[in-house]
Amino acid sequence: MSQILPAGSLTGKTALVTGSSRGIGADTVRYFAEAGANVVINFRNKAPRAEKLAAQLRELGVEVLVVGADLTDADAVAAMFAEVKSAFGGLDILVLNASGGMESGMAEDYALKLNRDAQVGVLEAALPLLHDGSRVVFVTSHQAHFIRTTPTMAEYEVVALSKRAGEDALRERVGDLDERGIGFVVVSGDMIEGTITATLLERANPGAIASRRESAGKLYNVSEFAAEVARAAVEDVPADNTRLIGDTSAFAGE
Repeated sequence: MSQILPAGSLTGKTALVTGSSRGIGADTVRYFAEAGANVVINFRNKAPRAEKLAAQLRELGVEVLVVGADLTDADAVAAMFAEVKSAFGGLDILVLNASGGMESGMAEDYALKLNRDAQVGVLEAALPLLHDGSRVVFVTSHQAHFIRTTPTMAEYEVVALSKRAGEDALRERVGDLDERGIGFVVVSGDMIEGTITATLLERANPGAIASRRESAGKLYNVSEFAAEVARAAVEDVPADNTRLIGDTSAFAGE
């Protein structure tokens, strides 16, 4: 794997990525660590996997904090940031990557609680640790970002609507973040090969991913998309606070 961010470019910085025991979150947190950042791995219920990743990243010579927290539990989120403050004193990069809503057996309002309410709750809880020069990145999909103008697969609609609600709620805070000198970027990508969401969609709607790949020409894989998320945390904030990754010709703008 080639270096995504310049070696040493994040030395002395601290980055937290929610939902980072696997997938896009894990690769994003790895790229930060490879650039010299101390990192916080957050997971909901995959402690062994999070600890395995932490052991790998510590070999890079950075400090790694592993914190289990259900982001829909405000007390757990508060405890997580208390640990971050104790370990590192502050936070330079916050990536809001964790999302869900396609899991079976969850309450009807779970998608909205996780993809909207919890995202705002995590940002609010992190604010005392963020500072002038910090960066917040929210990870979403084209299917969610464009849901108001472009219908998506029925199986994904609840997730898409809730993630767009989360994006909107976070965007309402951009003015306040700007005043504090905190950058905010939404990174939106197409369906990502190899993610849990793609797997669940394929199970519910066989052929969906191949069909999307054909119309888009290419779908990013996990590590490629994670690289774009990592870059969004350090490169200049776009004027509209949005980075669209991959083909968007199938989606109608607002």
